[in-house]
Amino acid sequence: MGNVLIVDDSSTMRKIISRSLRQAGLAVDDIYEAGDGIEGLAAMEGKTIDLILSDINMPNMDGLEFIKSVRAKGVKTPIVMITTEGGEDILKEAISNGASDSIKKPFTPDQLNEKLGGLL
Repeated sequence: MGNVLIVDDSSTMRKIISRSLRQAGLAVDDIYEAGDGIEGLAAMEGKTIDLILSDINMPNMDGLEFIKSVRAKGVKTPIVMITTEGGEDILKEAISNGASDSIKKPFTPDQLNEKLGGLL
């Protein structure tokens, strides 16, 4: 079983991702949600998180800053960016800062299973 943290400024998108994870049949235990990178860091305190799914474009602290902050703490948890951002440059930057992979919105439960199955 695994605990997943979803970081996205859209509560609707967080619900869609959460539902899709369950529909994909992944071994998900608890799902935590955060509206931006700052909330995401706070949500990780004192918890075991096995997978982080993060948007890139968010207020207060965006996905790139969030990845840098998580990695600066020495956390090795896989981080997968879920984004509408089509630009390869920003995704390359995310990967070079420690993201494990990326999934483009919109996505299907099957796509989630394919990308995340090996991480949970």
